[in-house]
Amino acid sequence: MRSSSPSTTILALSFAVAIGHAHHSRWEVNNFKSLVTFGDSYTDENRLGYFINHNGSAPPVGWQQPVGLNTASGGLSWARYASIYSNTALYNYAVSGAVCSNLVTPRYFSSISAPFPSIQSYELPAFLADSAYVSPNGTKFFTGTATDTAYAIWIGTNDLGNSAFLTDSQVVGKTLLDYVDCVFSTLDSLYANGGRSFVLLNLSPLNLLPQYATPENGGYTATKFFPDKGSNITEISYRIAENVATVNSIFSYRTPFEVIVEKRWPGAQIANFDVHGLIADIWHNPAGYLNGTAPLNVTGVIDQCDVNGKNCVVKESRDSYLWYDELHPSEQTSRVVAREFVGVLGGGSKWAKYWG
Repeated sequence: MRSSSPSTTILALSFAVAIGHAHHSRWEVNNFKSLVTFGDSYTDENRLGYFINHNGSAPPVGWQQPVGLNTASGGLSWARYASIYSNTALYNYAVSGAVCSNLVTPRYFSSISAPFPSIQSYELPAFLADSAYVSPNGTKFFTGTATDTAYAIWIGTNDLGNSAFLTDSQVVGKTLLDYVDCVFSTLDSLYANGGRSFVLLNLSPLNLLPQYATPENGGYTATKFFPDKGSNITEISYRIAENVATVNSIFSYRTPFEVIVEKRWPGAQIANFDVHGLIADIWHNPAGYLNGTAPLNVTGVIDQCDVNGKNCVVKESRDSYLWYDELHPSEQTSRVVAREFVGVLGGGSKWAKYWG
């Protein structure tokens, strides 16, 4: 039998050590005083609204973002709930419609006459500017430190969806790996700025969203977010499921490799939050998560509109639904994600693996 090479043995031992020390003592909810989030409409509170209402201009440095009471969930975002549950100050840089990099999957937004602001082009630079900002009265805008700040990145729904990889609309020559590289590059910048505690949320089960689901799982033939979907909705569902599985597998294996083997971020700790598994579990076992008075529903939506976004009918008993509309989780789902995210910060979540 062929023996393993020394490098292979070292790699295997490194991973074994990492797995054996999954629970790290620095993961404790009370250690965190600030939460910084990046992402898209799943996380955004009202940043895209600022761009729309100011002719495409970004918020100024040191902008005090108000609490978003009516986000894409129909209520508060998961990030706001996580801040409330963990008693942390929230610095939320997510923008609805965002991707990780407009150099990979740019998506044009006519309301601002430009692509949606991405993590690399706007969200990350905005945070870096805010983190160094001091107001005229001498007050620091960002009060977080290396030891008391958690950074969370949840991006990919738009990167892998229509008008991006799903419909072969990415920049010529770009692949899913370029999207993944962008996420890890974002960690590089946050680490260089002093960040040491990171949570990477993987891709949701996009194939279960009403926008991308198969017919038997409640998939729509067209939506206001994807009006030109075409007739083969089963093929679309299978393709996005394959892409999600590929990306999530890369995240799962690459994170410990970068931390343990490459030692890319010395002294940092990173948690991989399996939000894909969590939301899939809600879909399969709704009674464990949804608590509305109407029959529990994991295929329908609360806010039902036509393909033009008109003639909307809003269902009652919102807490009975997994999805708010064809593309977004409901507020109840956001509460669940937030609750489990706080569990991740606590260091012992069954939905997370810890490295560093």
